[in-house]
Amino acid sequence: MNYLTQDNEKLISVVSELNELLADYHIYYQKLRNFHWNVEGRNFFDLHEKFEQMYNDARTKIDEIAERILTLRYHPVSKYSDYLEISSLQESDSLISDKDMVHFLLEDHKSLIEKMTSVLKACEEAEDEGTIDMIGAYIRELEKSSWMLNAWSKEAKKTETVPA
Repeated sequence: MNYLTQDNEKLISVVSELNELLADYHIYYQKLRNFHWNVEGRNFFDLHEKFEQMYNDARTKIDEIAERILTLRYHPVSKYSDYLEISSLQESDSLISDKDMVHFLLEDHKSLIEKMTSVLKACEEAEDEGTIDMIGAYIRELEKSSWMLNAWSKEAKKTETVPA
């Protein structure tokens, strides 16, 4: 049964972009797990918890992206070797500073947003409103997470109290 109104030919580019995003999210997810396990220092408690929140969110998005590909009547890429091949993200070392971890995640966020923008362009061509809606929400959430990580990475400023 053809329950979609989109042209199958136009959806091929959407599915291709979504599979690349799926690969990116798998690498990103594993990087977050790596950082969660290996963060050390004074920021351990804050970052250990934050990285766990982030990898749980990434795990949910992985499932949603794969299910969206299935909804579009295609099959998601599902081999880790394929993820490593098609992802624009790189694996990371484990024993790095907390500041480097946050820096690498911010770089990944930039790449993920660029990929999501590419997905949106393919969706517009295919008139795929369902995927546009999903990806738009992902971009908004990732931008907020990026803002928070960026704020964390700044040096604290001394504030002066103003006399009353």
